[in-house]
Amino acid sequence: MAKHLTSNDIKTVVTLIDTWEGKLTWDALCEATASLIGTRPTRQTLNSHSLVKNAFGHKKTQIKSGFTSSKRPPSLSIAEQRISRLENENYRLKTENAELLLRFIKWQYNAYKHGIPKEKLDAALPIIDRDSSEEH
Repeated sequence: MAKHLTSNDIKTVVTLIDTWEGKLTWDALCEATASLIGTRPTRQTLNSHSLVKNAFGHKKTQIKSGFTSSKRPPSLSIAEQRISRLENENYRLKTENAELLLRFIKWQYNAYKHGIPKEKLDAALPIIDRDSSEEH
């Protein structure tokens, strides 16, 4: 049975994708991931997680656009890698944020359509008393 990926595994894979250099394929990603998380995940396992799928797609787009790093002394090379990783992460997070905003707009419209007033949507969450032995 295939191992389920934890949230830490997913973060590790996304970071690997953000720092990837060279040709990126699902098979190469599965191989590189194996040493980081302990087992070799399948393409389907990685593709089933939206964060991994989005990061993979963004990196493929960046690679196709022709971005190549130039030769630098080691200290500048490390800085260039860090900047590249941060730019990739920034782009990915902006895209995820835009998707969440679209989802919020859909929810907002559907709440309006079904007559749920703003006051109900803005109501505070209930306080959970974890020390109580009473069942509610």
